[in-house]
Amino acid sequence: MYNPSSLKAEEFICHDEIMDTLAYADTNKDNLELVDKIIEKAKLRKGLTHREASVLLACDNPEKNNEIFALAEQIKKDFYGNRIVLFAPLYLSNYCVNGCVYCPYHAKNKHITRKKMTQDEIRQEVIALQDMGHKRLALEAGEDPVNNPIEYILESIKTIYSIKHKNGSIRRVNVNIAATTVENYRKLKEAGIGTYILFQETYHKESYEQLHPTGPKHNYAYHTEAMDRAMEGGIDDVGLGVLFGLEKYRYEFAGLLMHAEHLEAVHGVGPHTISVPRIKRADDIDPSAFSNGIDDDIFAKIVACIRISVPYTGMIISTRESQACRERVLHLGISQISGGSKTSVGGYAKPEPEEENSAQFDTSDKRTLDEIICWLMQIGYLPSFCTACYREGRTGDRFMELCKSKQIQNCCHPNAIMTLKEYLVDYASPKTKKIGEELIKREINTVPKEKVRQIVEDNLGKIEHGSRDFRF
Repeated sequence: MYNPSSLKAEEFICHDEIMDTLAYADTNKDNLELVDKIIEKAKLRKGLTHREASVLLACDNPEKNNEIFALAEQIKKDFYGNRIVLFAPLYLSNYCVNGCVYCPYHAKNKHITRKKMTQDEIRQEVIALQDMGHKRLALEAGEDPVNNPIEYILESIKTIYSIKHKNGSIRRVNVNIAATTVENYRKLKEAGIGTYILFQETYHKESYEQLHPTGPKHNYAYHTEAMDRAMEGGIDDVGLGVLFGLEKYRYEFAGLLMHAEHLEAVHGVGPHTISVPRIKRADDIDPSAFSNGIDDDIFAKIVACIRISVPYTGMIISTRESQACRERVLHLGISQISGGSKTSVGGYAKPEPEEENSAQFDTSDKRTLDEIICWLMQIGYLPSFCTACYREGRTGDRFMELCKSKQIQNCCHPNAIMTLKEYLVDYASPKTKKIGEELIKREINTVPKEKVRQIVEDNLGKIEHGSRDFRF
């Protein structure tokens, strides 16, 4: 029985409800009167149900698809403006006891180089990331209670926050580690993490169990119910995601939106972020071995439909995807991207030797952070290193209230301008700095409140003369 308010995985992600939804979408994908009604509802910026959104995803009418894409772009602008938040992943360890068949960290892989960074090595990596200009990290580690216990994760977070190198600092650490206990989530909250991120990989239970044949991750319910335990442990912001290509994409799309609906129903706040990774080549993983891969056109449609269905959520795309693909979906709803990323354990302070491959997957966008900043500005976006909401306590429902009331232009937008100025002064190449200074002059004029504009202008001058970390 489908029940979004249930705390049981198989009731809030109900297989029968998903199958009924897909049948309903197939029946109505050419019902243009219904499609128009759903699009009109989406224009209210209140979101769509998983069933309504599935109709739009199934619709293959070119005219309606163009309307969906245009609406997604507008909704993204309405809620997030032209800001794009930057982050980098930091892999602490690739030791893992699970048997996930799509991940090279699986326990049976004997030829991948296993690594675990010491606290001193983490310091060197963080200094290198700060010297690039990063302020926000996504912490990654395999599941291994012996090599990667919660105490190691907590110590690593403490180390990261403690490092102040030149004008650099990591101001927000998001964490992507395996499903754990309420007690451990409380410890992560006390350590000052930002968002807790956990990819479902697939919402199809039977496929999930086949893809995770051994290890603690085999437990579908424990994994799927992790966000509820995280919120019970006091973590305000959680991030969802599936790994597209493992199961049929329409099934995953419906399950993902049902999970978002569940969080709203139970906790009063939906996902802070939704990530949209696709399976990619890695050490002993060939993506062609999975028969449910999706092309760029379908991928773009998924991004657009998520954006109009969950308009308030941040949407993340990583360097798994190429520059061309990332540019396309930036227009359709993406609000956060990684830059200058390494998916190896270490690799920022000094390149990893070829014979010591520890990467989780191959990256497609290999540009430096500076090149990505420059590119974003050239195509009309405002790169942001802002972490103010997290540090000012505007998390969970408080952030959602800010986002849903469309007050970002008076808060997050000015913060983005000031953090970009920091980057330009401290780290940018001459070309990037020139483009950035011109962009800042234009962007200040888009801040609605005159008083806020004046404060921003004053702070920009202070940043030029050495002050840092201003925020609304």
